Amino acid sequence: MDNPLLDQSGLPRFGDIRVEHVGPALDALLARNREEIATIAADPADPRWDTFAAPLEDASDRLRRAWGLVGHLNAVMNSPELREAYNGNLPRITEYYTEIGQNEALFSKFKALAASPVFADLSPARRKVIENEIRDFRLSGADLPPAQKQRYREISERLATLSSRFSDNVLDATNAFSHYETDRAALAGLPEDAVEAAAEAAKAEGREGYRFTLQAPSYMPVMQYADDRSLRERLYRAYVTRASEYGNPEWDNSPLLGEILALRHELAKLLGFPDFAALSLAAKMADSARQVDDFLGELAAKARPFALRDLAQLRAFAAERLGMQDLQAWDLAYVSEKLRIERYSFSDNEVKQYFPEPQVLPGMFRVVETIYGLTITERDAPKWHPDVRFFEVADASGNPIGHFYLDLYARASKRGGAWMDDAIARRRISGSVQLPLAYLTCNFPAPVPRADGTPRPALFTHDDVVTLFHEFGHGLHHLLTEVDELFVSGINGVEWDAVELPSQFMENFCWEWDVLKHLTRHVDTGETMPKALFDRMLAAKNFQGGLQTLRQVEFALFDMRIHAAATAEGGIAPQAVLEQVRREVAVIQPPGFNRFAHGFSHIFAGGYAAGYYSYKWAEVLSADAYSLFEERGVLNPEIGARFRDEVLARGGSRPALESFVRFRGREPKIDALLRHGGMDEAASTGSATPS
Repeated sequence: MDNPLLDQSGLPRFGDIRVEHVGPALDALLARNREEIATIAADPADPRWDTFAAPLEDASDRLRRAWGLVGHLNAVMNSPELREAYNGNLPRITEYYTEIGQNEALFSKFKALAASPVFADLSPARRKVIENEIRDFRLSGADLPPAQKQRYREISERLATLSSRFSDNVLDATNAFSHYETDRAALAGLPEDAVEAAAEAAKAEGREGYRFTLQAPSYMPVMQYADDRSLRERLYRAYVTRASEYGNPEWDNSPLLGEILALRHELAKLLGFPDFAALSLAAKMADSARQVDDFLGELAAKARPFALRDLAQLRAFAAERLGMQDLQAWDLAYVSEKLRIERYSFSDNEVKQYFPEPQVLPGMFRVVETIYGLTITERDAPKWHPDVRFFEVADASGNPIGHFYLDLYARASKRGGAWMDDAIARRRISGSVQLPLAYLTCNFPAPVPRADGTPRPALFTHDDVVTLFHEFGHGLHHLLTEVDELFVSGINGVEWDAVELPSQFMENFCWEWDVLKHLTRHVDTGETMPKALFDRMLAAKNFQGGLQTLRQVEFALFDMRIHAAATAEGGIAPQAVLEQVRREVAVIQPPGFNRFAHGFSHIFAGGYAAGYYSYKWAEVLSADAYSLFEERGVLNPEIGARFRDEVLARGGSRPALESFVRFRGREPKIDALLRHGGMDEAASTGSATPS
């Protein structure tokens, strides 16, 4: 217990964890797990859950918790020393999991357990674990001959290393860029809080003036509000060429793209799949790349007329009102914001003043407390950064059922984006329940004092609020599970193209007045957002919805196409595929220097490879699920209890489609998604963006 990574008796001891703990902890855990697994594999007795599957679950949980802490800290408190420790030990972890996944004795025992008379007497969750394990052993190469198993191991280890390097390169390239301004006049158009944040950033480096970076809280206000077109262009070029051949060669992801795709293709061929797309879909709801392509094609066809209209309106406004004839990529967010202000008489900056953090969080908690019968209370706990907060979730009787950390603000040591990750999964051990623990991570602007030095809370845009609800939805999926088996508890075992259902479902509440009014309080006056302002926001909800839908379809098609067309020889050019997809789908063509793929961490450093379509796929499920709340009352505890019981509580213990049907009473329909996106029949015959 001297090593905090080995102390799993309670919450993680973040204050005690040091880089020098990583190697020794993994030495101990890997040695112990290998010894126990060898004993389990050699046991001549017929496999039973308690003597075979449960001990494997114990071993997995120990390692997952310790290595998960290391990975989490590497993502949110990155340092050269921690990165070295993480990357140095990553091959050992990959080797271990590949070794277990190819263990023929364990594979045989799972197959024997599935074929035994006792299988039918097991709980549905345990039967699902066994079925998933048999599938995953096959997908890990357990059926392969020795030489191919060895090649599988080599590929897996190399891919893990490449994915980590890809992520590191994006972070380093992002952090390396700074732009300084000394002339306040050059910042015309920027909101005052963005200017103050830039001044604070410069001051922190001992510089006069204003510092701008590529981190979202600094980058996005410039793109949206800065009148100086050259400033917008400078930051845009830097952002879309991160980790590419246009920057530091050490951070160029170009060679990594080709090698990752080639190795994934080779891995798929080893396992008998025609390509990596087919391998990825083997454990998802979608049946084939063709089905996904057809689904995305249908969405693109529905969205295209709206996108063309969006673009025509944008160009006309830029020419007529701003004198801008040659609309460029770095102008789009700026002109769009100007158009939205004129059309709907509000700006994101105006709205942001009504969303201070101390009001948003209780308002969000109020929603889930109402519909799920929960109580959420802030508690003390060890943390990795002073800004982090910790909360307990209790049921209607006051019994704790889970905990979560909230890390909201951007910083240089933290990778970009927003995500939920599990620290501890629910499972039953010796009659007691191990409570789940989640990390909810965002990159919102931190509080910046007013110009007179008085404190001001963090202010969120409405998009930030939607993001927060999204990640909290993932967290609830993890925390509200009632499944006792580790491998199908919470988000574990859920098909990847259904895992976004609970998160996207939560986003819908951000557009309900009865919800939103409790999230708002003007940072200066303390007044609730006026209903008239909310009505204008609602009218603008689908502003440029066609363009936004096509953008997501573009990313998803690119992802699926490169993984379906790659070869083991690396003969595919990702940039060429992306440009071809854009010619097919997009109505706005980015400049030739745009290197979007080089920063597409979702598919090259995350879990979305040949799975980015999941966002739109799950949006069909989430919109249709939410439509029942629209029919019965958006804060209806009865429907909330049904959604919790049939979807959130079930985790991966049964197919996601079955859980959806149990809740909705039928299979999903696309109608609600089109209606929510302003692309239904009514919108196509009228004005989808009211004047």
